[in-house]
Amino acid sequence: MLLEMTGIAVNYGKINAIRDISIQVPEGKIVTIIGGNGAGKTTTLRAMSGMVPITKGEITFEGKRIDGLPASKVVAHGIAHVPEGRRIFPNMTVEENLRTGAFLRRDKDGIENDLEDVFKRFERLRERRRQRAQTMSGGEQQMLAIGRALMSKPRLLLMDEPSMGLAPVIVEEIAVIIEEINAQGLSVVLVEQNAELALELADYAYVLETGNCAMEGPAHELHDNETVRAAYLGI
Repeated sequence: MLLEMTGIAVNYGKINAIRDISIQVPEGKIVTIIGGNGAGKTTTLRAMSGMVPITKGEITFEGKRIDGLPASKVVAHGIAHVPEGRRIFPNMTVEENLRTGAFLRRDKDGIENDLEDVFKRFERLRERRRQRAQTMSGGEQQMLAIGRALMSKPRLLLMDEPSMGLAPVIVEEIAVIIEEINAQGLSVVLVEQNAELALELADYAYVLETGNCAMEGPAHELHDNETVRAAYLGI
């Protein structure tokens, strides 16, 4: 198993954000986490990447404990996080943003090769490489956030609401990008409010409700589950 969370709990003060969450991410697969607002999806992802401390349980990546490590050490292990809202550096150029993704790397030739790979994948970023990131559209900024994460050369990509606020045609483009990245061997954990999209892309799915895992199973089975369809797919 590439990543495994076992019995995870996270508290914000006296508030239990998530409790007793267990999630497995197999090598080369897309795993999605869906649920309503406040269900604990983003907190779960932030726990995976070391951005929030856990109060219970353990997290392993490639068989090694990573809970308790600072986020920079988690990145060094091979986990990259594309946060909700993109969180690009607005006053930096596109290229400068991308290079921040490789801040832990020392292989100069590899960095240049990966930068070129990102520009091949996202031609619009190449066209705007000298442009300030804040001047780009929401879809372009999302591509930049994904490209920046890829520059760390991850084994696992965590994506938090990549379709948020984007036009349907751009959402379709982002979905294709996720499929292409995964087809090249990169494992993905996808948190999405758009449950229809998430279940179409994923191999396996977890449904969170008020900080607990209410349901899990193969994504196509949950897509056809009457409870999930009524609660999250509007059917």
